[in-house]
Amino acid sequence: MENRCKFWLPKKSRFCANAALSNSSFCGNHTPRADDQWIPCPIDPSHSVLQENLEGHLKRCPLLKQLKSLNTQPFYQKGVNTGKEGEQEELETLIPTSESFDNVTSEMKRNAVYSLNITEFFDLIKKIESVHDQICKDIKDSYKIPEACGIWIKREIDRKLPFQEKHVTQQASILGNLEEFGVLESSVGNEKCEFVELAENSNGVPAVVEFGAGRGYLTQMLADCYGIRRVFLVERKSYKLKADRSLRQKESLTLERLRIDIEDLNLNAVGSLQGLTYIAIGKHLCGPATDLTLRCCLPNKWNGEQSGVNCYLRGLAIATCCHHLCQWKHYINKKYLTALGISKEEFHAITWFTSWAVDADHGSDLSDITDFKLHLKSIEKEDSSGDTNGVEAIARNMNPIERAKLGFMCKQIIDKGRLMWVKEYGLETQFVKYVPPSISPENHLLVARDVSEF
Repeated sequence: MENRCKFWLPKKSRFCANAALSNSSFCGNHTPRADDQWIPCPIDPSHSVLQENLEGHLKRCPLLKQLKSLNTQPFYQKGVNTGKEGEQEELETLIPTSESFDNVTSEMKRNAVYSLNITEFFDLIKKIESVHDQICKDIKDSYKIPEACGIWIKREIDRKLPFQEKHVTQQASILGNLEEFGVLESSVGNEKCEFVELAENSNGVPAVVEFGAGRGYLTQMLADCYGIRRVFLVERKSYKLKADRSLRQKESLTLERLRIDIEDLNLNAVGSLQGLTYIAIGKHLCGPATDLTLRCCLPNKWNGEQSGVNCYLRGLAIATCCHHLCQWKHYINKKYLTALGISKEEFHAITWFTSWAVDADHGSDLSDITDFKLHLKSIEKEDSSGDTNGVEAIARNMNPIERAKLGFMCKQIIDKGRLMWVKEYGLETQFVKYVPPSISPENHLLVARDVSEF
């Protein structure tokens, strides 16, 4: 025990079990070093490396092998779905600068809001209310648990598969909305579903591409309940306890996992997807991942450089979340928001306000903001002084319910712009709340289908 590392691990209530270095009381991981010796890895900034070891680390960084492998793949195209400066709309009042398209952190967004004077702050909130009243009137509740998903709801599945009720109900409702919208057809009550018949007669069932797939259990439910036979899981991270093993045990199912950032995926260049009709799904695609996914599925709408369509979108269902991470440079429908009078700076303020949606108690339906008006006039009168911390004080002292309501307004404005972009492409669309907020406050679902496929 004397040779063990002396670093205390508070979460485990014990000392580190690694052996200490010969000249130290700590192991190599916990030897105290000055912060200025550590720098972000140039290959993968999510981790840091000692400056003195940088040269050696660049030769063996875990991400390096993956990047080398990706560079040989025909579907890898760096930044193909990112968005570009050419998308900056002429209607925008601000002149783009070299910094216009850099990532804006949450801290930068917050500081920008707090730098407003009180009048500007209240004018911004009034604009948000006005825009929301104008475009967000047709959002309906659509909590659907389809009969086809009964084996999951009743837990008649392999007991080795993880089961968490809140996730299962969300997954089932996503599929239920796809079925309700006509993208999926249930096999319940029939000997065969439409897709199985197609598989026997022509080029097979529609493929499924799950974006931001994580462990892949949304696709697992889809394969178990609807007979899907070709699956593509798109995920940039590596996960343990994936659904892949269970999916690969299905003899009739072909699975391909694409470890790639959605930003860099040219779906038309995926060889095994050539000539197929597919359904795109995603549960809780964080922040700009939703925008990247829409560009990936509908590339010819925005990127004239990509010619030829080799796979065909039948329909999609994307549950959005983490709107506070959204960036103007990635956002899919800048033209729409600009026409509504929302500038780039106001967009980033709106994205920061979205984090307020999860501040309060979600036992009540806070996302139901029909006919809701923020009661800010009294606060405006009380805080009309020239205090430099006026906006920060107002924001912190707002009623939690009002903060949550404003946050949901902002989320819906962002998602409505996305839906309008898809609608302009010619798809039939819906924007619904697919589960009650007591299950998940992140309950917005974008559903669309290509009517020419039906």
